[in-house]
Amino acid sequence: MPRRISFYLAIIGIIILAFVLGLAAGGVFSRKPIKPAVISQPRVEAPPISKEKTPSVPVKAPPALEQKPSVVTELPPVEKERISKPEFQKGMMYVSWTENGYSNANSVRAMEQMFSLGVEWAGILATWYQDRYNSLEIYAIKDKTPSDDSLISAIRKLHELKCKIMLKPHVDLVEAQDKWRGDIGFDSPADWQTWFDNYAAFILHYAEIAAQENVELFCIGTELSNATVNHPERWRDLIKKIREVYKGQLTYAANWNNEFDQIAFWDALDYAGIDSYFPLVCTIRPKTHELKSTWEEWIKAIEEWQKKINKPVVFTEIGYKSSTDSTDEPWQYVAIGELDLEVQSNCYEALLESFWDKPWFYGVYWWYWGTHPKMGGELNRGFTPQNKPAQEIIRKWYSKPLSQKSY
Repeated sequence: MPRRISFYLAIIGIIILAFVLGLAAGGVFSRKPIKPAVISQPRVEAPPISKEKTPSVPVKAPPALEQKPSVVTELPPVEKERISKPEFQKGMMYVSWTENGYSNANSVRAMEQMFSLGVEWAGILATWYQDRYNSLEIYAIKDKTPSDDSLISAIRKLHELKCKIMLKPHVDLVEAQDKWRGDIGFDSPADWQTWFDNYAAFILHYAEIAAQENVELFCIGTELSNATVNHPERWRDLIKKIREVYKGQLTYAANWNNEFDQIAFWDALDYAGIDSYFPLVCTIRPKTHELKSTWEEWIKAIEEWQKKINKPVVFTEIGYKSSTDSTDEPWQYVAIGELDLEVQSNCYEALLESFWDKPWFYGVYWWYWGTHPKMGGELNRGFTPQNKPAQEIIRKWYSKPLSQKSY
């Protein structure tokens, strides 16, 4: 009799254990979309390009900002008619962190490859640096900042391909120390003034190139949330200076978190830009319909904000890794999850299905296309859609007609 009781108790114990494990599994694999409690810093820099070594930061800083590189002095191309009204931007970020990465045969082939997908707008990156979040000097690093000649060669090649340009200068930190560009800030008004003076010299340098090369859209800054939210009048002054140099259209690339809806100078720009790394907390390996469902809450917030500012909205940067960890914190550039090409494609599909027909939505720049035609590939877990199924999602959508837009 005791043995029989022990046997029955063991069976009951197994059943209870199985029930508890089932609840736990349901919690992991069927969780409802939620916002993460702690938001870590957004993507700062993408992984190095395949077959290229990561450039090292020099021990000594290069020449001070006053010794900025000169703009190419050869005669500019014939000036085209400036865009006077908003245009929908079927975009892609085209990026390099090397001195001559934009100006070689591989880069030309990569641009042609990108253009073949139906890309009509290319966002071109140029990055300068400051040592820490509270450093005053902003400078180019020879091995990490594209030269002016290299940058201009890419602009001209893309224009030759009938592709329009958004020039998007970035400022990054050499020594992050758990900070990022959104934390750039100072305790004294004098330091703020010095930094803004240096930033103006940096951004006006590229505004001059944009003017010379008939660039269609110029981005005046990227994810500088502390500086933009707390010093809007300084940005208004800067915008006036930029417009004296550059007559094309302007945008700013605001961070998705605690910036885009707090900026007070959108009225002075032509487009409202968002680097749209909104977390899409969802099931493991989510399908497109699940991702669209998690977009709904963010769409409501964006639409409420857009009604207040009454500007066309462009996603100046957005991307997803081809790995299982790409949705909860899409800004994290190091892939730690398993390879998953489908989840990247699903993220692209969900975003385009969710926003394509919104009357205020004027396009997206995917992060990112590299300067080598063999970059990416089906074993790559990083951001690029290059040589992956996600590029076919872009091709499909960029061939679609557009619905009526508001502006």
